[in-house]
Formats: sequence, C-alpha cells, structure tokens
Amino acid sequence: MGRLLRPLWRGTTYTRLLHLWVPMLVVSVWMFIDPSRPWVPALVLVPVGLIPAVRTGEGVQARLLLVAGDSDPGFSVAPSATWRGRLRTVLWLEVRMVLGAAAAFACVWLPTLAYDLAVGAGGPVPVGLPGPRGAAPRWWTALLVPLPLLALYGAVVGLGRSVTVVARGLLGPSAVERLAALEERTEQLLERNRIARELHDSIGHALTVAVVQAGAARAAGDAKFTDRALAAIEESGRSALADLERVLGVLRESGRPVSESPTLTGADRLLESARASGAKVDAEVSGPLETVPGPVSREGYRILQEALTNVLRHAGPVPVRVRVAVAGDLLYLEVRNPSTARIPGPGRGSGLRGIRERAALLGGRASTGPHEGDWRVRAELPLR
Repeated sequence: MGRLLRPLWRGTTYTRLLHLWVPMLVVSVWMFIDPSRPWVPALVLVPVGLIPAVRTGEGVQARLLLVAGDSDPGFSVAPSATWRGRLRTVLWLEVRMVLGAAAAFACVWLPTLAYDLAVGAGGPVPVGLPGPRGAAPRWWTALLVPLPLLALYGAVVGLGRSVTVVARGLLGPSAVERLAALEERTEQLLERNRIARELHDSIGHALTVAVVQAGAARAAGDAKFTDRALAAIEESGRSALADLERVLGVLRESGRPVSESPTLTGADRLLESARASGAKVDAEVSGPLETVPGPVSREGYRILQEALTNVLRHAGPVPVRVRVAVAGDLLYLEVRNPSTARIPGPGRGSGLRGIRERAALLGGRASTGPHEGDWRVRAELPLR
C-alpha cells in the first residue's frame, strides 16, 4: 500500500498535473469566445510550433515541471534549428493539449461523480446518477465513492508519466545537438587525458630525479657530489614547475576555442617537418579530409604526429610510408618504417599508449608493433 501511494508524496506528481493544465487555460478563454469551434486552439498551435523559440520555452517548462530536480532531464532548451525539429514541436504541442484535456476532464468529472455518489447515499439522487431525480436515498452508492477517487489517482499519475515520456521523445535533443554534445564531451575527455599524461610525464620525472639524486647524495657523503645533485634537483624542479604552470594555464582558459587545435587538413605540415628532419616520407592521402568530424580530425592529427615523432626519435632518418584515407564510415591512418631494435615493443612507451588511448576514446582502435619486417602504427577511427 505504501508503494502504491508513494506518488502522492512526490512533488513531480503535482507539477506534472500543473504542466497538463497550462494549455487548458488557453482553451478555457477560447470557449468563452466561441464554444461552437473548440478545434480552433489546436489549429492555432500549428504555426505557433513552427516558431524556433517555442521549443526553448517548452523545454524549460518540461525541465521545471516534469522532471524537477533530475540531474539528467533529457530535454533540449535550444531553438528549433531544422524543419524536423519544428514539426516535432508542433506534434508535441498537439499531444500536450490532448493529454491536458484528458487530465482536465478527469479532474473535474471524477471528483464530481464521487460527490454525487456520496450525496446519493444520504439524500435525493443527484442528476448524474441513475434513477429519477429526487428518488429515495440509495445507501449502497456510498460503497462506490472510492472508485472515482482511485480512477482520479490513476489518471493523474498515469497522464503525468505519459506526458513525461512523450516529452522526452519530442523535446529531446536532435541528432545535431547530440553530435555537438558528443563532440564537447569527447573534447573534455581528450583534454583531461592529455593533461593527465603531461602531468604524469613532467611531475613524475621530476620526482624520480629528486628521489634518486637525494638518495645518491646521502649515500656518497661528498660535498661536491651533493652540490651537483642539488643542482640537478633544482633544475628538474624548475622544469616541472614550468610544465605545471603551462598545464594550469590551459585549465584556466575554459573559453579557448577548439578550432585552435590542428586537424588533418594541415597534415602536410607534419609530413614536411618529418622530411626536413631527414626522413624520406612517402605519403598517400585519399578521401575528403575536410568532411571528417572535428574531434576525429584533431585526434587523427595527434596520432599521426606522435607516430612520426616516434620514427624520428627511435629510428632516425629512415624511409617512412604514410597512408591517410577516408573510406565509408572510417578514417584510416597508417605509418610504417623499417623496424629497428631501438624502437620499444608493443605495450611500452607513453607515446604508443597515448595513441591507443586516443583511438579508444573515439570508439576506434589502434595497433602498434612489428608487422612484416616493418614497425607499423595503424589506427581506425569511426566518423560517426
């Protein structure tokens, strides 16, 4: 019983009912003007729903009244950007009016019926009950009084939940908005991951140097060695502080536009830089790179940059084959060079791990390691 009556103690039960009653205010005003045409308000909602800003107002109302206090309301408050969004708003307004009419009818007729049943048990039979008006009281009608009240309870709770479900479907984010939110979320995750890697590398290196140098100086017991160790600790500490200040500066610049990050359309600069360093780069680029979504293009650039950096760092000026292709729903990246013993194996090295992490965050995959006598870095990134 407690579980059945729990909705009565929830504020959303009554705010949802209020949300259903709002359209009936307009209908009530119109009924005073011309009750012979009750369909006019529903007709007027069609051009009203086509106004882009109306979707914003409906989304705000839904957040405040249908899911008050919910951390993830699931309603968009952006204006309609497409005709599909405007038609969804029109459909929502019509459905809201129908459900509002049902709620208004239930809230008026069912309590009235309960009252008539109660009156009919102790006095003349009201007009709404069967039997001649003014007939003798019927005691058994008192037993039926709870039925309209239970029906009212079910109507209020059921219609409130129904309007919430419909609102999530019609006022929810569009495909364009979901993509924009996904891009923003991806950028946040990638930025956090990049900052974590940089802090790990710089601060971890500085602390490691400090611990090793301090332990060696204490064990040596030599004043000159101690001075050199302290100088090394000071230098590594200054470098780590500089890196930390740079990373914190990025965190403070919350309004920094994403467009500042390079994309694959500027991959030629990477290839020319590798060639200027002595590598013989044979590049093959196919497909429309300009159509690649922003997060995918930016991370593809970073993966290509890291792969070329690893070649120059570990293999030196060797022949490099680079393939960048957009085919179907995937972006393919591949960098191959002659394998050398100095290149770290798969699973080691923060750069190679970073490549795999970048691909995984976008729902793709990356592999690094020996392949047919070469060292190969290969990544597949979904475009959707």
